Amino acid sequence: MANPLMYENVWLQQQHFEQAEANYYRQLAGTSAAPLKPAAASPQTTEGGGSSLKNEIAQTRQQIQNALKRPAQNPSSGISPQILKRLEELEQENKDLRKATADIICRIKKLEERVGDPVKTGAGDSSGAAEEKVDDKKDDDEEDDDVDMFGDDDDEEVEALRKKRLEEYAAKKAKKPAVIAKSSVILDVKPWDDETDMQEMEKLVRTIKKDGLVWGASKLVDLAYGIKKLQIMCVVEDEKVSVEDLREDIEKFEDLVQSVDVAAFNKI
Repeated sequence: MANPLMYENVWLQQQHFEQAEANYYRQLAGTSAAPLKPAAASPQTTEGGGSSLKNEIAQTRQQIQNALKRPAQNPSSGISPQILKRLEELEQENKDLRKATADIICRIKKLEERVGDPVKTGAGDSSGAAEEKVDDKKDDDEEDDDVDMFGDDDDEEVEALRKKRLEEYAAKKAKKPAVIAKSSVILDVKPWDDETDMQEMEKLVRTIKKDGLVWGASKLVDLAYGIKKLQIMCVVEDEKVSVEDLREDIEKFEDLVQSVDVAAFNKI
């Protein structure tokens, strides 16, 4: 069976809910006032129920305003003791710092008064130093007068010193080992056909001996149609061995060698 209250269009418990809401907001505001008692039924409330609601709202607003005014009257009531203690310590430190600064300023002033004007105190010392500089300058001028810069003896000494320096430089340069420029060369030696004896070709190539020529590793590389070429590496000194002359010397073995190409050329 359905509850008959489901079909009611009138909120009969409105006053209780409003009273509970007012009590909730009073607790949030921190007021310690006793909860408001529900107003007695009066001819005004029976007519519309709006007068009691207005009174409760007005009382709630008044209590909220009173709660907001309390911290302003006693600002330290809402501050924790730790913060108050820290503020007192900071104030004391500030006082100590000001006192120390004042002491330092006072000491500096006393030192300035004791030392006095540095310009006046140093006047005597500066005059004495100036006299010493003048005397030293006179002595230097006298020594310079004794030296004849344009004399024949000085010219001979300068010339002898210059020759000595040149000889020392030449001897030092001769002792220094000269840098030998070398190059790494890879040669491709191509045969006439696939019937060429490649081992014999390599032996003939290595028979070439020159000052500044060192033969290195070699290998056979496939060329085409079963024909292989000899790829051999050598190191040459640029001033002693010419790569073009070396190619011509290898091509002289014309029975086995068709041509010689430079595959790679790198400076060492």
